[in-house]
Amino acid sequence: MIRKAVLPVAGFGTRCLPASKAIPKEMITIVDRPVIQYVVQEAVEAGIRDIVLVTHGSKIAIENHFDKHFELEASLEAKGKHELLEELRSIVPEDVNIISVRQSEPLGLGHAVLCARPVIGDDEPFAVLLPDVLVDGHGLERNDLAGMIEAFDATGRSQLMVEEVPHELVYKYGIVAPEGEPPAAGEAGALAGLVEKPKVEEAPSDLAVIGRYALPGAIFPLLAETPPGAGNEIQLTDAIETLRQQSGVDAWRMRGRTYDCGHQLGYLEAILAYGRRHARYGEGFRELLARYSGEE
Repeated sequence: MIRKAVLPVAGFGTRCLPASKAIPKEMITIVDRPVIQYVVQEAVEAGIRDIVLVTHGSKIAIENHFDKHFELEASLEAKGKHELLEELRSIVPEDVNIISVRQSEPLGLGHAVLCARPVIGDDEPFAVLLPDVLVDGHGLERNDLAGMIEAFDATGRSQLMVEEVPHELVYKYGIVAPEGEPPAAGEAGALAGLVEKPKVEEAPSDLAVIGRYALPGAIFPLLAETPPGAGNEIQLTDAIETLRQQSGVDAWRMRGRTYDCGHQLGYLEAILAYGRRHARYGEGFRELLARYSGEE
């Protein structure tokens, strides 16, 4: 059972500028909580109990968000604001550990994952969650990450979460090449390969990798030996391809929806989706949407 997850949060967030100039992009809020909190909650709901943040010196706000703020909690308790106090304390459940390691240089996603090696070890499987993307499992009995981890446990094979994208947009994504028929939603299927941002006419499928992975600890030695690739960075995709050739890799097709919060329109769509059903603000937010929907 996968109990550890790596969240690479050391990037500069250039896609989110100017909003991310002075604050980490992962701390930009969706309704009433930062993006990173939704991603951590997704991991916790899937059974993860050790969250490894691969971070940078400029991202201390993320670490502070998941740390205990004694003075603030004491102030809220003294003022009788118990509901808000409980909300703060529930950000990290008592049985969940938040662990931070530093990526000293921006050497790519593969290098960021490799920075977690001393915490994870080479003998234990783990998940990787890219915090730019929210994976919304609203209405599902269990979230997609839990389903992908279950597929890993059943087969022992690495899993890449994928979703179907419009064919004309495949050039924006890493696209998988299924071995045989593509897997149905909620199922896994073996991969014959992975193509990064293919031409539309050359794409092997419409299934795009969306930033969720279930991997064995054995990928760490592969990452350590992976030379710099695209952008002169150590690419996680290159190590996964080596792993595929050695032991096989599956695509796990998600059932929920994704929101790319690293892009302004994706971020706004996430606010719409989460705001409409928010327990406290949803009704008022829906009224606002109705009020402004007729305006140009």
